[in-house]
Amino acid sequence: MTSHGQTPAVRAGSASATGHGTPAAGRRRRPLTMGAEEEYLLVDPVTRELRPEAPKVVAGAAAELGARVTTEITCYQVEARTDPHTSLAAFAEQVRAMRGAVVRAAARHGLGVVSSGTPVLPQPHPLAVTDGPRYARSVAMFGALDDEQTICACHLHIGVPDVDLALQVSNHLRGRLPQLIALAANSPYWQGRDTGYASWRTLAWARWPAAGPPPHFDSTAHFDALVEDLTATGTIMDRGGLYWDIRPSHHVPTLEIRAFDATPAAADTVLLAAVTRALVATALADIEAGRPAFRPPSGLLRTACWRAARDGLTGDAVDLRTRRLRPAVTLVERMLEELRPALLHHGDLDAVTAGWARLRAVGTGAERQRAAHRGRDRPVDVVDALMRSVDADERPA
Repeated sequence: MTSHGQTPAVRAGSASATGHGTPAAGRRRRPLTMGAEEEYLLVDPVTRELRPEAPKVVAGAAAELGARVTTEITCYQVEARTDPHTSLAAFAEQVRAMRGAVVRAAARHGLGVVSSGTPVLPQPHPLAVTDGPRYARSVAMFGALDDEQTICACHLHIGVPDVDLALQVSNHLRGRLPQLIALAANSPYWQGRDTGYASWRTLAWARWPAAGPPPHFDSTAHFDALVEDLTATGTIMDRGGLYWDIRPSHHVPTLEIRAFDATPAAADTVLLAAVTRALVATALADIEAGRPAFRPPSGLLRTACWRAARDGLTGDAVDLRTRRLRPAVTLVERMLEELRPALLHHGDLDAVTAGWARLRAVGTGAERQRAAHRGRDRPVDVVDALMRSVDADERPA
């Protein structure tokens, strides 16, 4: 989950790549960098149950990926990261190659790989936790919260050169979180049963003390004071324990968007990355123009995120501006239309148009998981479908 704040060797974005130190207008004219962290689960391809073999798989995948592949809090999870990219095509190619490297490394140990926000079958108990003082400290500090950390996410990093600007962009993006959660929903099952939610991971993650939609920050001083309070009160271990759905990176110049379930296929990650970059670019343009961030009430925003996690794209969603229900698909399409200038600027409009059409046709990850289950009413069929899609060469049609 990179949720426990381990510092990766490589993260998306760099001062040179994001134009650190250049005027705001110059930054907006340059393509923004983007990078991804993806988390995968290891399974036995016969029983389809989780297998605690991550250290072996990471060691094998490192032959291709180097420091871009690591372990996570449990021994059932592998995390891999891309480099920063300005080209969506190059980003997409690296995501596919990265997944392939992990799948090949797992196969050498007789294992399968799935990319899902939650495991489909019941997880082992007690969990096999990865060795390390930070993980041990987390287990001691947070207790049963760590018992559910077989959940997996996709984290996207967009290059933003400083914390002050990143916090302003975060303020502008908060109201978009319900649409992002719905787009990425890929975790309907937990402990072998359908939860009734499209993204159960979102609900499980919300239990953490500094998780969910971030606050609206009035200034960098406001952010720093809150982090100091959370640390001083033992709410988080350190700044790496800020698990908000949007947060400024604490060691590289990026804004990290963390609202996404792990995606079933590389094409899903590519669509999310292009949309997220356009959201950040649009926010930067609004900030430069002096347009204030839309500030929905925190309680209503939380409600909208809950509704998005429950229904994904299949039902109604909370329109935060009108405070009424509208079809979730309608709200996403309105968002994409508003992002059109930024998508054109980055050359991503055709890819997003095709990716959105593909998603409408095949359904979100949650819809695909449920479709696999409907065939024979067997959870193992869902695991098999996820194993087939994790490194499938799926490009937007």
